[in-house]
Amino acid sequence: MSEGKVIKPPVENVASGKVFRPSKAFRNKMWFIGIFTAFGIWAIIFGSFILVLWLVTLFTGSDNFSAFFQYWWLTLNLWYWVITAIWLIPGIIIVPIYLRSIEYSVIAQSGETMPEIFVKKGIINITRKHVPFRTITNISSRAGLFDRLFGIGAVEIETAGYSGATTAAEEKLEGITFYEELRDFILRELRKFKDPYVTGTEVVVPVEEPVPRTEDSLEDEILIVLREIRDLLKRE
Repeated sequence: MSEGKVIKPPVENVASGKVFRPSKAFRNKMWFIGIFTAFGIWAIIFGSFILVLWLVTLFTGSDNFSAFFQYWWLTLNLWYWVITAIWLIPGIIIVPIYLRSIEYSVIAQSGETMPEIFVKKGIINITRKHVPFRTITNISSRAGLFDRLFGIGAVEIETAGYSGATTAAEEKLEGITFYEELRDFILRELRKFKDPYVTGTEVVVPVEEPVPRTEDSLEDEILIVLREIRDLLKRE
């Protein structure tokens, strides 16, 4: 009986704050989508051309369907692939260069600063984003059809103030083979840093903030006394 392949995620590197990058499978996925899109558009154009040509010969009563097809389709087909090559070939070249520019890090590289998620992207315009743990409101993982085909997925991060303005996640860690393990690791660290951490399936436990103390503030004194009375009643 053959043993299955065990993939050990580099959680140690993640925990120490070291930089990690998307898998090469993410590059293969982007190449596949580009080529699949090119042939998909070609198939739609071919089907539409056949339908239009058949309708023309049907209503005109012409028997030159084969001649029309050979003349017009060869020209249309040639120009389609010329135009497609203009965007497809540069895309195939740029994709691996762009993916090599992506860097992810969790906790912080030094391991001593405020826990955060760091994302760097871009070739010409380079974006570096730091997402502190204290602002994170939700963590989820996502794996689409093509992602599952190549064995990768993404971890999506939502933060306070951003999730209410749009349905999209503020930041994504894409093209990762150990995306589920990474999601669970971030959740564990969030619970240590900010207890309780609330997700859509958990019970919200209210956490009381300390009462701000200002001089000669009667409202603060009343609130403190009421809390002390409530705590005494709970203990009885």
